[in-house]
Amino acid sequence: MKLTALKGITEKREKDLNKLNIFEAEDLVRFYPRAYLDLTERSSLRTAYHNDMVLAACEVVRVAPVNYMSRLKTVKVYCNQDGLPFVAVWFNQPYIRDKIKPGEYLLYGRVQNKYGQISIVNPSFEPLEQNSRLKGIVPVYPLKGSLTQKIVRNAVAEALKKVAIDSVIPRPVAEKYGLPSLAKSFFDIHNPPDFEARDAAAERLALEEYFVLISAFKIIKGSKEDVRVHKYTASAADVKAFAGRFGFEFTDGQKRAVNEMFENLRGPSRMNRLLQGDVGSGKTAVALCGIYMAVKSGHKVAYLSPTEVLAEQNYALLEKYFPDYKVGYLAGGMTAKEKREMKSRIKSGAVDIVCGTHAMIQGDVEIPDLSFIVCDEQHRFGVAQRNALAEKGEGADMLVMSATPIPRTLSLIFYGDLDVTTITDKPRARQEVATSIISGARYEDMLDYIGREVQAGKQAYFVCSKIDEDDEEGTLISVKELFEELKNRLPFVRFGLLHGRMKDREKAEVMRAFKEREYDCLVSTTVIEVGVDVPNATIMVIYNAERFGLSQLHQLRGRVGRGSEKSYCFLLMGAESDTAKERLLTLKNNTDGFAIAEKDLEMRGSGDFFGTRQSGKMLGGIKNLHYSAGVIFAAKKMSDETFEGHYDTEALRDAALKKYNSLKDVVLN
Repeated sequence: MKLTALKGITEKREKDLNKLNIFEAEDLVRFYPRAYLDLTERSSLRTAYHNDMVLAACEVVRVAPVNYMSRLKTVKVYCNQDGLPFVAVWFNQPYIRDKIKPGEYLLYGRVQNKYGQISIVNPSFEPLEQNSRLKGIVPVYPLKGSLTQKIVRNAVAEALKKVAIDSVIPRPVAEKYGLPSLAKSFFDIHNPPDFEARDAAAERLALEEYFVLISAFKIIKGSKEDVRVHKYTASAADVKAFAGRFGFEFTDGQKRAVNEMFENLRGPSRMNRLLQGDVGSGKTAVALCGIYMAVKSGHKVAYLSPTEVLAEQNYALLEKYFPDYKVGYLAGGMTAKEKREMKSRIKSGAVDIVCGTHAMIQGDVEIPDLSFIVCDEQHRFGVAQRNALAEKGEGADMLVMSATPIPRTLSLIFYGDLDVTTITDKPRARQEVATSIISGARYEDMLDYIGREVQAGKQAYFVCSKIDEDDEEGTLISVKELFEELKNRLPFVRFGLLHGRMKDREKAEVMRAFKEREYDCLVSTTVIEVGVDVPNATIMVIYNAERFGLSQLHQLRGRVGRGSEKSYCFLLMGAESDTAKERLLTLKNNTDGFAIAEKDLEMRGSGDFFGTRQSGKMLGGIKNLHYSAGVIFAAKKMSDETFEGHYDTEALRDAALKKYNSLKDVVLN
């Protein structure tokens, strides 16, 4: 059903909803709230404690001009509640100034009570209408453009009346486990009568999503042929001699990984192996040994990287370690003529190792006798993208690498068809990174320290999650705002800017300049999360660290400590809470990526084991739902029973196919 068929949705509002990836009424039903306001009990600021979350009915008396001289572009609003004056403050959201006027409001936020001065920091707010329908537990949605909470709530309510979404879990399985109806769960997630009902609805909706995802993997995996096609003639002595080129002794974990791969490639079945290891564990060296086995045996190799920055880095590495073989490079940032010439060379067999990005997956790329594929940083690619490359070589062996630690329990579910090799140790030369949680009071001191380190010849990363300012409520600073702010704060420092909307060639040029010290500091989104190697960079600063998954923070932290100098990671919290502090302390006190991932799974339910963008495609909008890890295992059990009992219906296969096709559209940032 079209959005404009819903009451109150104009063409302008439809375009704003499209910016939130809402294109049909069904998308609205699946547009889960990012938070909830508990309006069951209003608060008195006279009795509120410091750091309490409060819902305060008040009068906005005066809205002060935005203080643009402030580092945080502060908006201050002077309020009154029953004769008690207080201030509402917003940081990095100057647009708030135009959205709030004198009058009656409901504010929902965290109280700060310092030295008798009461304030509410970064609160959500809504006009207090005389006959307000806001009662009970009220959903809060992400916003764009002209959208307001009232507009979105009304649109969701309309969609819930007109759209019916049926469960694809077969009835015998659903009845066996006593699953509530999907329709009731959708209603309760948007209109929870209480928090218990909200949590039950979240578990049911997450169960459905995981059931479809795991079933899709089953269907994809079931179509694979595992018989060995290519013969490998490279001997153990050959591989050992090649490993000697690296100039360091492999760790026990690396040796075990090479041996397992060697046995696999010499065995009767096609290799389909996941190689996972913590940041800096030496996975690339293991992969190069596999590549050597293929080219030494006379076959062709494809090395797939998620970004052009990483692809160029890998290309240089391949040319260094394979001087006797022809290495080709193919990426989206090349000119049409360069691509055409490279594709012709690859098709003719003149290239032994093809290295590049998703440009290699395109239909007109033909790689004769392709026997070995390396897929680097698998969580940035959809399953379908990997399969599309595998189809270019009949029976090609696949080595999938991941530096995003995946809890073992989850790898058994999502990689049931793969042999899993885990490198648990790190090279001895790897530096530990000292991690600190930085409060707002220490921010300026931190910047002064970084300024001194830069003057001493060091380099630093500044990372935040957002590219532009937008209208979503929150405290996130954008990478463009941060870039300008830091240039003003540290005028003697040369800053570079990097984000996912830049063209591949622009990103590659910025990274080259940073690596060659033309920039002192790089202000970036998480595009630098994967594989960037700048040994002179010793400082990582992450803004709004509480908004990231622990595994992703661990990945970002791994961008420093790659040289001989002591390195530091500073975690800045935008919204303080006991839960956020506990999560970040887990990272501060732990360097084992797999232990961190297990803790994240325990604390957050789903964890972030596929990385932000990938999980966004794989798991829809359920990142806003709170559910236990048990949901994932329940979905696995139900999916197993569905296929074992031949209950898989046409509706389930259609949903699984739709999910599979959606994986092809993963955005590679």
